[in-house]
Amino acid sequence: MSDADRLHELLGLPAVEFQREAEEATRPPAGAVAWRVSVDPYDGDVAWEAEFEAFLEAVDPSGVEALIIGQWGESYEETSAYPIGLVVAAADRLTSLRAVFVGDLVAEEAEISWIEQSDVTALLTAFPQLTHLGVRGGTGLTFPPVKHDSLRGLVIESGGLPAEALRGLLDSELPALESLDLWLGVSSYGGDVVVPDLAPLLAGARFPRLSHLGLRNSELQNEIASAIASAPVVAQLRTLDLSNGTLGDEGAAALLEGQPLTHLTSLDLHHHFLTEPMERRVAEALEPHGVSVDLSGRSEPWDGLGPEGRYTAVAE
Repeated sequence: MSDADRLHELLGLPAVEFQREAEEATRPPAGAVAWRVSVDPYDGDVAWEAEFEAFLEAVDPSGVEALIIGQWGESYEETSAYPIGLVVAAADRLTSLRAVFVGDLVAEEAEISWIEQSDVTALLTAFPQLTHLGVRGGTGLTFPPVKHDSLRGLVIESGGLPAEALRGLLDSELPALESLDLWLGVSSYGGDVVVPDLAPLLAGARFPRLSHLGLRNSELQNEIASAIASAPVVAQLRTLDLSNGTLGDEGAAALLEGQPLTHLTSLDLHHHFLTEPMERRVAEALEPHGVSVDLSGRSEPWDGLGPEGRYTAVAE
C-alpha cells in the first residue's frame, strides 16, 4: 500500500496529523478533524505514549470525535495493544470519541502483513458510544465475541484475515451494524478464511441493519461470488463490494445467474480478471436498472502464480 492509501478522512472528518510543535492558534477545533497520532520509529526520543499525552494536553480531549492511530513504533516490536491500551486508559477524557482507526501505516512505514495487531475489541468495551472502528493488518488480530449497541461501521483491511477473528466477529452482537468491509487476503499471509466460515454472515440474520457488505481482496473471490449469488443477506443490501480479488468470468457469471442484483445502488468489482465480453455482460445486466458498476482495473494474470496466475491487490 502506497502513501496514497493513507487514511484521508474518518467519520466524514478530514484527517490531520497532530504536531506538538504547532502553535495553538493554528490548530483546528478538537471535533473538526480526525486526529492522526503517530511517531517516527527512527526517532528514539519520542515514544507514542509521550506523543499521545502531548496530544491530550494540546487538544481538548472531550471534543475529539475521531482518532487515527498511526505508526506507534517499529511494527515488529510492539503490537497494537500498546497504543490501544493508552487510548482505553484515556476513555474518561475522550468522552466524545465516535470513531477509531488502528494502524494507518503505508508501505513506506510497514507492509500490511508486518503490522502487529491485537485484541481490538478492547476499544469497543471501553467506548460504548463508538460508531465506527477500522483496523489495518491481520497479523495477530483477535476479535473475541463482543456485544456493542452503537457500532455502525466496521472495516478490517488485511492481506490475510485469520478465520478465528472472523468467527469472533460473527459471534458478536452488533445490532446497529450497517456497514461491514472485510479484506480477506491470501493463505500465504495468514488468510485462512474459507467460504463456509462466512455462512452466518451470508444468512442475513446476524446483522439485521446491514446495508453495505464488502468481501474483498480475496484469492477465493469466485467462490465468494458464487455464495453471494444465493445468499439471503443480499436482499437487504444497498451496496456490494467484491473488489481487489481474483474474480474472473466464472464468478461474475454466477452473480448474474443468481438472485437479482438490480436493487443495489452500486456493485464494486474493480481489480478483476474478467474478459471484455463479461465486462459488457455485467454492465448491460445492471446499469440500465440504475446500478453503478465499477469494472475498472482489469488485471492480467502473472506467470508463476498458480494455474490461473491471478492475484489480490494487497497481500504482503
